[in-house]
Amino acid sequence: MTLVIGTDEAGYGPNLGPLVVAATAWHVEAPVDEVERVVATALDAIGPLWADSKTIYRGGVGFAALETGALVGAAAVAGAVPHDWPALAATLGTALGGPVGNGPAAAPGLEALALPQEADGSATAARADEVRQRLAAHGVALVAVRCRLIQPAEFNRLLDEGLNKADILSRITLSLAAGLVTDGEAVRIWCDRHGGRKRYAGVVSAQFDGALVQPVEETAARSAYLLSGRDCRIEFCVGGESRAPVALASMTAKYVRELSMRAFNDHWCGLLPGLAPTAGYPVDAARWRTAAAPAVAAAGAGWDAIWRRA
Repeated sequence: MTLVIGTDEAGYGPNLGPLVVAATAWHVEAPVDEVERVVATALDAIGPLWADSKTIYRGGVGFAALETGALVGAAAVAGAVPHDWPALAATLGTALGGPVGNGPAAAPGLEALALPQEADGSATAARADEVRQRLAAHGVALVAVRCRLIQPAEFNRLLDEGLNKADILSRITLSLAAGLVTDGEAVRIWCDRHGGRKRYAGVVSAQFDGALVQPVEETAARSAYLLSGRDCRIEFCVGGESRAPVALASMTAKYVRELSMRAFNDHWCGLLPGLAPTAGYPVDAARWRTAAAPAVAAAGAGWDAIWRRA
């Protein structure tokens, strides 16, 4: 038995809304040198469902497909399609994130969101049952989907502690992955590359209890590491979403971020009629900051709890 973990993020670049990191965990009844083939074969059997979130949802188009893929993953683990944000958060082991908790500047309205937003709930539940059965036929089981939201206040605090943006992403990603690892298992951790970063040995060691880390490869396409004393290999690859465990993490992270931004826009647009919604990326975020300033001031919300500084 091999444990495979896939990780990815959404919201690395924006100034508004959370950075979201997700991880998926799979048990594969195969030796480590067969895992990639077995997982690929199993996912071929279930048909198109999980892929790089950027190919599924872009420019506001494709949300139903994004939601279906993310909720099939959640339902395959939990046994039911989450009917609202608290149910989804319980499955993903997440909360609103950040030291401002559930305050209005963190994630206004998120806890009140009903799910699914656009996908067909009954069809999603049936698809989740089908996915579980087809994966099992190939000796594969999706055993966990986890997610972490880093809201602007927490992100800014970590910057103030001396981390840069890449450090924050790598630390949160590897912390999620390490939390899914059980001692004694053969483990393969697949991550999408974190921006242009090539060297991860230090942050890998820090998140795995100071383990001795052996770099195997640090090239333009892949950075790979072995943990001393464990059968654990960690890879950061360009185009990592081509692997289904990473693709589902990508879709989950993007889905959670989109839910967060829907709630964010509903809240602030409700306070300031005529305010245009935003996806939070730098150019439009600057437009939104200027336009929303009266509502933010009236709400008594500090910009450090809303605006990510990097």
